[in-house]
Amino acid sequence: MAQERLCMRKIKEVLRLKYELGKSQREIKHICGIGKTTVQEYINRATAAGLIWPLPPEMTEEELEKRLFPVETVRQETKPPIGFGYLYEELKRPNVTLALLWAEYKQNHPDGYQKSRFYQLYHKYAKTMNYSMRQEHKAGEKLFVDFGSVEEPKVLDTSTGEYQKVHFFAAVWGASQFAYAEASLSQDVPSWIKLNTNALKYFNCAPKAIVPDNLKSAVTKACRYEPIINNTFIEFSEHYGLTILPARPYKPKDKALVENGVKLIKRWILARLRNRLFHSVTELNAAIHELLELFNTKVMKRYGKSRKELFEALDKPAAISLPDVHYEYSEWKKVRVGVNYHVSFEKHDYSVPHTLIHEELDLKASSSLIEVYFKGERVCSHVRSRKANACTTIKEHMPLPHQKYLEWPPERIMSWAGKYGPAVKELVEKVLASTRFPEQSYKRCLGIIRLANHYPSERVNAACGIALKINSLSYRSVVDILKNNMDKKADFIEQKTSRAPIIHSNIRGKQYFSDCLFPNNNTPEDKQ
Repeated sequence: MAQERLCMRKIKEVLRLKYELGKSQREIKHICGIGKTTVQEYINRATAAGLIWPLPPEMTEEELEKRLFPVETVRQETKPPIGFGYLYEELKRPNVTLALLWAEYKQNHPDGYQKSRFYQLYHKYAKTMNYSMRQEHKAGEKLFVDFGSVEEPKVLDTSTGEYQKVHFFAAVWGASQFAYAEASLSQDVPSWIKLNTNALKYFNCAPKAIVPDNLKSAVTKACRYEPIINNTFIEFSEHYGLTILPARPYKPKDKALVENGVKLIKRWILARLRNRLFHSVTELNAAIHELLELFNTKVMKRYGKSRKELFEALDKPAAISLPDVHYEYSEWKKVRVGVNYHVSFEKHDYSVPHTLIHEELDLKASSSLIEVYFKGERVCSHVRSRKANACTTIKEHMPLPHQKYLEWPPERIMSWAGKYGPAVKELVEKVLASTRFPEQSYKRCLGIIRLANHYPSERVNAACGIALKINSLSYRSVVDILKNNMDKKADFIEQKTSRAPIIHSNIRGKQYFSDCLFPNNNTPEDKQ
């Protein structure tokens, strides 16, 4: 039995690896970073529930969980556990034997394991200690990817006159050591996805597994047993039908091949470019790709063949064919629905069904589309807008009527605002009328009203009156007026807006221009 229940995404990945990619339980164990018994348990649960792969498209994660865990079972009593770590350390002490430790165990736990089973379990545990796995790479199986720093050659930013910090991306196949390299200005998620996509385009095929280091662009949280992979990178892997197998943290042997490949590429390519000055990353990459072809076609003394020849003979025939369309970068973000049933992304608000108010959703943003998911199921989508401080609203997402579903209808907000003064009510009314749907301005209105929690209502009313005079219908304007005590200087505001014109000998005034335009002292009114 599994010690803890995995998330639905991880369970789906186990089923996909088993039934779509035909992976063994041992392979799934290493890919997902979970125990073999855990893999077996979820496969058995899926079989018992009558599930087939692929899962029905209409099945939600909530329904899948109910199918896999119909009834919460009570764990049966087991024999007293064995403290393997304690045994391992005790056996290092002089004259201590496993027989002695078993005798002590039985003395403390008369109903514990018998001697033969005790020995068997301990020796199984001991085999996992001080164990170093020898890396043997099968054809078409793994592609190792990583970043490396670049000090030379230099890339000059012509707009600032400063040298730019450049990162070096490398991808190396396990069996053939066929490589791809590219320079980048960033290690962020969009750059990471773009570089991996460019690598697959260059190879014209995909591996069964990509092995990245535990950089933040690939792995959200590093863990030896269950690393959390970036959602965008997971979607990237699903698009190409491959798996992500992060290197274990603090285990350099897991990524020795790519680190050695990065070192060889630096020696072969970057060292030859060290005396050149480039004015853009594009220019640098053109030079890198030119030398990359020479690197891959160079005959290796150890094998008597080039990396390209080995790739064509070993990795490529066993690799995965690429889909017709390459992956389009998407960004994922956790969002919570506000009282106005909108979610925000890059200062633009998008509506969702009003029944999801206060719920936490997953937002997926591509270059042209915004998609919103609730518990793994897509609830709506919008054309992506680049306009800041604006909103996109679908009429069907609005409640009918608002009073039934929303806590703050426009009438209630204006009634509440009226308690603090006529100016507050008038300002709130104008703010509500300034948008196509009043609910889109609820936050501003509530913010203005709640200023009365921090300032006397007389001051808030006076500040709203000033905001109305200067036609600044915003929460921020009212806050600034109160912070700067401008509401206490209302007479100054009145003087500033209604003061008489200044008469001075150095100011020519209206008459001067009339004389210039109409030298005969005939004003436009006279001509009419």
